[in-house]
Amino acid sequence: MIKRITLLLFLLLSLATTAIADSPKDPYKFFFNETWGEFNEELANAKEQQKKAIVIFFELDDCPFCHFMKENVLNQPKVQTYFRQHFLNFSVDIEGDIEIADFAGNTTTQKAFATKNRVRATPVFAIFDLEGNKIAKYTGRTSGVEEFMLLGEYVVNAVYKEKSFTRYKREMKQKAKTS
Repeated sequence: MIKRITLLLFLLLSLATTAIADSPKDPYKFFFNETWGEFNEELANAKEQQKKAIVIFFELDDCPFCHFMKENVLNQPKVQTYFRQHFLNFSVDIEGDIEIADFAGNTTTQKAFATKNRVRATPVFAIFDLEGNKIAKYTGRTSGVEEFMLLGEYVVNAVYKEKSFTRYKREMKQKAKTS
């Protein structure tokens, strides 16, 4: 009897631990990396940490699609683990007047940095290689976690050198149907 109760308690504790580990987590703590806005220095950090690229999430406070991404995608442990493993991830307010340094080390504001990167709608995920060159850009919200993970894989596997993300996504959906 005691063994059964012990086993039952162990199983319940295991299930609770699993549920907590898979529950959504604050993207500002678990997806985005901390930065002082010195993106030229972040390039060096990314190289030192052997990351694939830098992801900039251009957002706006009142943007419902930005909120969707933060509340449904960027808060997912699977996404957080994958993106933190392969990228440095930063958020930029497209209306922000906070002074930052761009990838070339030039002093600018968040707002001017967004304009320079042709951000006209939000959210925008701009992905830069370790030299500060934009290698991918995704405007709007993704359909969910799987599409966002495809965007990460698209960059990690250097598929951006061969084809557009739209084409890659279409091919991956076809592969999934035939599997």
